[in-house]
Amino acid sequence: MAIASFFFTQSTPFFSHCNNSSLPPHPTLIFLPFKLKICPFTTTHFVHTTATAISAYRDGGSSSGSGGGSGNRGSGGGDEDEERGRNREEAMVALAEDGRGLESLPEDLAAAVSAGRVPGSIMRRFFQMEQSVVLRWLLKFRGFRERLLADDLFLAKLLIESGVIIFTKAAAELKRRKENFKKELDFVVANVVTGIVTGFLLVWFPAPTVSLKPPLAVSAGPIAKLFYGCPDNAFQVALPGTSYTLLQRIGAIVRNGAKLFVVGTSASLVGTMITNALINVKNAVNKTFAAQAENLPVISTSVAHGVYMVVISNIRYQVLAGIIEQRILEPLLHRNKLMLTAAYFTVRTANTYWGSLLWVDFARWVGVQKKKD
Repeated sequence: MAIASFFFTQSTPFFSHCNNSSLPPHPTLIFLPFKLKICPFTTTHFVHTTATAISAYRDGGSSSGSGGGSGNRGSGGGDEDEERGRNREEAMVALAEDGRGLESLPEDLAAAVSAGRVPGSIMRRFFQMEQSVVLRWLLKFRGFRERLLADDLFLAKLLIESGVIIFTKAAAELKRRKENFKKELDFVVANVVTGIVTGFLLVWFPAPTVSLKPPLAVSAGPIAKLFYGCPDNAFQVALPGTSYTLLQRIGAIVRNGAKLFVVGTSASLVGTMITNALINVKNAVNKTFAAQAENLPVISTSVAHGVYMVVISNIRYQVLAGIIEQRILEPLLHRNKLMLTAAYFTVRTANTYWGSLLWVDFARWVGVQKKKD
């Protein structure tokens, strides 16, 4: 007969189990400090389920905010294998609580659960977001799935950034150009059009994520292996069972910088060409306008904007998402989503406005947008 007993000390539960593996499955009593439950499990299953329940009880359930952690929760020495085992157990318990199996999850998420890279708190967040029609649709796409699982307010941040960028860009342009605002309206239009495109991606690229990437090919080179293990934000909090080296965090800045250079240059190229087309139309209609406006240098302006995205925007947005939001605002306000969203709106509006000021100064400094007398 199987005998199971455990005792709770003030801080740590102690569990001991003696089992005869030759006996068939039989009902086992599970004693917890908050309920008495009879489950028709095998005693082997009982060990794992009870240990998980104890761990969840001790840790207070799901984690807050981004679902992250320091990477050494409850592990003492921070052993990654132990934490991945704990993640796997917690995730399976969350699935059982919702009456679901691994086959009901997207393939990449199911693989991450099996590998122990997703804790129970992330699974519960996934189930909660599935209750929303919009979020359930967005969760079908891996890019959104990775970001929403790491931050349930990611969509709010994306909407905030897209909504305020036109206003803040125009306000910053007016502040910097002052009496030259109308004369330099061609610059203003180019900057606002470019800002709309890049604003979306400046939220997207540095957003913290739950990595659901497929395994890297064995034949991959050392550079590919380095960037594969990099976080999407150099300052993001690592989930339990995951850790990042200093080199990998630096790699996140380099990788995002490369992406932003391509995006920034391409967006500026489109924006500048649109602006030049508008200028040419106005010149054909109004000859006096031709004396006030001239075509912008397409290549130099586009490259300058790409460099600006790498050097200034890249660092600024990684600090915003990884330090200010995830490490400061979230721990302080995670219990009040309304206040947290308001705080996000405030800091992102200020950041976008500041970035617009910096771009005008940078463009003038490198000579692609000179003052017009």
